[in-house]
Amino acid sequence: GARRRDILLQFNTEAALVCTLGGVIGVVLGFGLGGLLAWFGMTVVFSPLPALLAFSSAFGTGLLFGFLPARKAALMDPVVALAAE
Repeated sequence: GARRRDILLQFNTEAALVCTLGGVIGVVLGFGLGGLLAWFGMTVVFSPLPALLAFSSAFGTGLLFGFLPARKAALMDPVVALAAE
């Protein structure tokens, strides 16, 4: 049996990886689409601050909403959790 700490760590690690990947993909797509618009002649200004804020928002939201189910899972009785599956 896994300890509550182990369950929290597993869920939060997964949430951190998923939201990091999502944040990186979002920032790369944003810069890519900005470059595409610039290629078509539109004026585009690239700045690292909005990209950092977008990544931070994705990361923070992912961690928060990853922690809540992790906490719920860690507090569940293993017999109840297995019976529900």
